Amino acid sequence: MRFADGAGVLTGLRSIGLGLAAAALLSACSAGNFNFGPGGTSGGASQPLAAGKTFGKGPVRVALLLPLTGDPNLAGVGTSMANASEMAISFVETNPNIGENITVVLKDTGATASGATQAAQQALSEGASLILGPLRADQVTAAGQVAKAAGVPMIGFSNNSGAASPGVYLLNILPESEVKRSMGYAKKLGKKAFAGVFPTTDFGRIQEGAFRQATSDLGLNARAVYNFSSEEEARNVVTQLVPMLQAGQIDALFIPDRATAPSFANLLNEAGITPGKVQLIGSADWESDQSILNTTTLAGAIFPAIDDTGYNALLPEYQAKYGSAPHKFATIAYTATILANAGSLANGTPKYDRAQLTLPAGFNGRDGVFRFLPDGRSEYALVIKQVSIGTATVAEGAKL
Repeated sequence: MRFADGAGVLTGLRSIGLGLAAAALLSACSAGNFNFGPGGTSGGASQPLAAGKTFGKGPVRVALLLPLTGDPNLAGVGTSMANASEMAISFVETNPNIGENITVVLKDTGATASGATQAAQQALSEGASLILGPLRADQVTAAGQVAKAAGVPMIGFSNNSGAASPGVYLLNILPESEVKRSMGYAKKLGKKAFAGVFPTTDFGRIQEGAFRQATSDLGLNARAVYNFSSEEEARNVVTQLVPMLQAGQIDALFIPDRATAPSFANLLNEAGITPGKVQLIGSADWESDQSILNTTTLAGAIFPAIDDTGYNALLPEYQAKYGSAPHKFATIAYTATILANAGSLANGTPKYDRAQLTLPAGFNGRDGVFRFLPDGRSEYALVIKQVSIGTATVAEGAKL
């Protein structure tokens, strides 16, 4: 489920096909770069008392900024992520092969940017060497300014690329990554002429920008881009598209908005563009949406997604401990916590060195392979799923 904040937030995360213990242990993709053995000490320097719940007993202090109060939906996501972080620390504590390098201090941001600013300021005054979170794009931007001024790196959880900057990294699937992945797969299928249809919303504008970037990066022919803000405008778009589709001038159509994708597919079908005539392409936002899966005219459509193996591995343990299923973002917090505990990062000089965080080989986390770019953005290895009636199956395995 996606929680939109107007600035673009939150999509789910993927997991690679590893066992529970193996997936939990982050490792660099190139051997030998990361040491998960016993960590060092804090050099004997005392730290001020930390306000907030803490997980772990390691010498390096890491702040976890999440919405725990305020908007109930956001607070539910934040609580699920906090629980997952605590589970990650429990895994570290019970595994004799992993050094316990960090103490996580949980901070409540509420649902506002000012709340995130205050939480970041408090965390830094308490000696945090790294900040994980916050969740919303506006909060990441606000807290990131505080962290950068103090020279402390931050790993935020927004999926809005605009919140990224050198030193403020985003651990989430970004539009550029997901669109490039799906468009690249369509190119592999032999599709040559693309069009995109976008709602006049923040989500639509972000997806349109990613579409234009992907077609440029992949050398694709973008024949047309359409925008709509009403049903009447949507019908006009279909009227303009149909002649080009019938003539074969467009063979791939990107319709990322999950709320209107079924309607577009039905309108195309009514106009004589049957499933298979054009390759329909969706966004990662389509994942697990039953209206998408149950729309017969979307059969054969493809979309990028996170492999949910890691989430499914985490699910039973989480349910047993907390009595409910975790939010899909729980895997983000789990991965971030294990990453923060990595000995070569937590005990390096400086701690959480940018060069180490942005190694091209990346990391293998609960949701699979990912890497941070120097500009703060991230790239994820995503699967391609294809819509069948009532379900979606993996058409191609995870790739960056």
